[in-house]
Amino acid sequence: MSDMQLGAVESKFADILWAHEPISSAEVVRLCEEELKWKKSTTFTVLRRLCEKGLFQNNKGTVTSLLSRDAFYAMQSERFVAENFHGSLPAFFAAFTARKRLTKEEAAELRRMVAEYEED
Repeated sequence: MSDMQLGAVESKFADILWAHEPISSAEVVRLCEEELKWKKSTTFTVLRRLCEKGLFQNNKGTVTSLLSRDAFYAMQSERFVAENFHGSLPAFFAAFTARKRLTKEEAAELRRMVAEYEED
């Protein structure tokens, strides 16, 4: 599951599921028709793909996640840093801030987070 990726369409769909879970498959169809203009067959095809990837499950018509939204995006972030910055958070941070200055509030929040998560 560590190499799981979602395309733009799958991401929008997954966000709908995460926002409404647990959700009946009938309600998924209704929401996707309303928000994405999808037909029932498209909804079930994409749902099946995400279930096969191990992200969601459809158990007797009730869809729930096997991985939370936060956990999924944390995993994606870790993978991005590992692949693009050799796992180095300082290298990622340097690249991220190379063209954009931090506000005082952002800097303070980052300091708080570093202190909170720093190993002893």
